[in-house]
Amino acid sequence: MDDSRIDNLSELKSFLTSAKRLVLQTKTINAKYRFINRTLRRFNYRKLKRKDKHTVLSYIRKVTGYKKAQTLRLVKRSLNKDLTRTVYRRYNPHVVYTPEDIKLLEITDALHRRLNSLATKEILRREAQLFHHRQYRQIAQVSPAHINNLRNSSTYRRLWINSTKSRQIPIGHTREPEANNQPGSIRVDTVHQREVYHINAVDEVIQWEVVVCVPQISERYLLPALIRQLAQFPFRVFNFHSDRGSEFINKVVAKLLNKLLIEQTKSRSRHSNDNALVESKNGWVVRKNMGYTHINFNAAEAVSQFYQNWFNPYLNYHRPCLFVTQIRRDEKGRESKIYGQAATPYEKLKETTRLLNQNWLKPGLTFDRLDKIAYAESDNQFAAKMRLQEKLLFSKISQMKGL
Repeated sequence: MDDSRIDNLSELKSFLTSAKRLVLQTKTINAKYRFINRTLRRFNYRKLKRKDKHTVLSYIRKVTGYKKAQTLRLVKRSLNKDLTRTVYRRYNPHVVYTPEDIKLLEITDALHRRLNSLATKEILRREAQLFHHRQYRQIAQVSPAHINNLRNSSTYRRLWINSTKSRQIPIGHTREPEANNQPGSIRVDTVHQREVYHINAVDEVIQWEVVVCVPQISERYLLPALIRQLAQFPFRVFNFHSDRGSEFINKVVAKLLNKLLIEQTKSRSRHSNDNALVESKNGWVVRKNMGYTHINFNAAEAVSQFYQNWFNPYLNYHRPCLFVTQIRRDEKGRESKIYGQAATPYEKLKETTRLLNQNWLKPGLTFDRLDKIAYAESDNQFAAKMRLQEKLLFSKISQMKGL
């Protein structure tokens, strides 16, 4: 293309206006670079006003076919120094690294706890050139990018043992629990209150909730507490889901659940909703009723007795929960849940049993027997008695605190 007759910016603007539909593209990269250098020098780009610089850039884009960002990068390079094509040179394209070389890389990674590839390359270079270790001559020529390739090779993975490498604990299944629309899939979490721990378990379908209290998270206290907790569910528990904390992901708990034929699952990474139900109950049930005050560890058994005799029956027979009645999806596929039903967990258990025509209760339990517990007193009457017992409990806790 011969553009030598375009002498000033006005002619350049006229050309761009008249050639809007015209596509002009040089074929080779070298020709494009020469054209950019020539155009910037001819119109004295550095001293132009901002509006005139835009005209020159539009002209360069029109002729070369580059995008705006690429054009700006090339213009910046051309202003610093004449724009020339960079010749790519590969590092030792014909070198084949032997298992012995990969072993040296593995030793270096083990000693330095696997630094990034550029730092590792520098260590290998220093070993060969600065300290004159002949065995590092060949591996020292590796490129930083190829170091990552060697780390992914089968030879390296077979040799490499990383002391900080994460490993999968073969306890529980990492997946979302499957409730199958039946009671028995519980979500479990702990709430820490200074010297005691509240273990909160909530059924996913009917929201039946059982809370126990222990002074420590250890085998001595945890196993009896879990046995007491599971015994307070009127139906058989078939799934036990928790986060990945060591209080539940351990061999002792796994052995207990395996003995009771309960499947253990644990939350997935980057899926915060896996245990969202029990997390919300931690705040709206446990914290709302027990508060944040200090509880002496000697009061753990008294708190557990209060939970079993008063608090857990109140939660399941006299405190309504909200349940989803409708799920809406917008045009982007996002879900919004409508909580249109309020019922106690016990009423929801009876409803689920009636709709699916299956009896989920443990052997020996009947709804007639549970009805006597649920309807012996009204919700307010039982709540008033429960609050009175709660005051007595906290009075006892205060006395222990003074001691």
